[in-house]
Amino acid sequence: MKANTLRLLINLWPPFLFSGIRSTRISPDFREADVSLHPRWYNRNYVGTHFGGSLFSMTDPWYMLLLMKLLGHDYMVWDQRAAIEFISPGRGTVKASFRVKEEKLAEIIDMTRGEEKCLPEFQIDVTDESGQLVARINKTVYVRRKKRKRTVSS
Repeated sequence: MKANTLRLLINLWPPFLFSGIRSTRISPDFREADVSLHPRWYNRNYVGTHFGGSLFSMTDPWYMLLLMKLLGHDYMVWDQRAAIEFISPGRGTVKASFRVKEEKLAEIIDMTRGEEKCLPEFQIDVTDESGQLVARINKTVYVRRKKRKRTVSS
């Protein structure tokens, strides 16, 4: 699947579509993605700022998806852990960027050569339109090469 097709499909995914979350860009090589969250009456909390669950949701699947595309079918990739720290009230459109650097990808491949698991960590900053930090999310992704199929000889 091409990056643009994935972007269009994920924008139609109900949890994103009905919460104001939009993928604005996925690079053709699947190393980068940009996401925005637009304020709507249904994604604001009682005091008129972005609902914390929406801020978290906008960051949820991206590193898993990017790594799945980068590593291919020989790898199992799962979100394992995440934590969010709310820094300032989120007003207006907020954005987050996701980048898989070459060094991080090489480290993951190296650590999983013998079917060992790897737990890479990523930090995501959610910022408002002025660049002010709204929330910081720390994600841990589980990555392991799939077990090789064993051939049974008779």
